[in-house]
Amino acid sequence: MREETRYPLGQVVITAAASSRLHPLDAHIALGRHARGDWGDTHPEDAGLNEAALRNGDRLLSVYQSRDGQTFWIITEWDRSATTILMPADY
Repeated sequence: MREETRYPLGQVVITAAASSRLHPLDAHIALGRHARGDWGDTHPEDAGLNEAALRNGDRLLSVYQSRDGQTFWIITEWDRSATTILMPADY
């Protein structure tokens, strides 16, 4: 059974650095987790801010690890118009 997403992702984009460094399946799996509200390795305090952001309409940030141990982020904008998969150095 497929889990429902908790909010719209808008246009999904990936930065050039993330596209060249991440396995596509890692990005795809993480995007699904992000959409379901699984914030990955996000600090517990930031995870709490994400939960509040779902109610208040603020930006959402998740942190994940690729299969080769690279940290990457997924950010959904406050207005849910776009979601970006990026490396921390891209920010």
